[in-house]
Amino acid sequence: MGLEKLAEKIAMLEFHQKLLLQMISGNKDKFNKLIIQKAVTEKELTVINELCEKLSIELEEQKAEGFVHFHPLFEEFTDAIRHKLQPKETVHAMFDQGIFMPLMTEFKKYV
Repeated sequence: MGLEKLAEKIAMLEFHQKLLLQMISGNKDKFNKLIIQKAVTEKELTVINELCEKLSIELEEQKAEGFVHFHPLFEEFTDAIRHKLQPKETVHAMFDQGIFMPLMTEFKKYV
């Protein structure tokens, strides 16, 4: 298969992917949909998940120490995702999908 044919197939797959995303309804998988729309790679998603796990632990530790403001954690999150994802959209999508709920509940205060 030539490069031109391969490029046509990739373009068709991208088009079909967009159509499939439009077919998905509801908020159930909002974050997954966002990941597909923004072309986030599996490696990038793994980094985001690992960061959220780390920040979730830090959030719980800080809460135990009596902290009530968690803006530095939010800033670390936004700095890490900003190259591909918008913080507000990402936080709301993760919250709606039920991912890292305590962390996203706090982050919603900053978006």
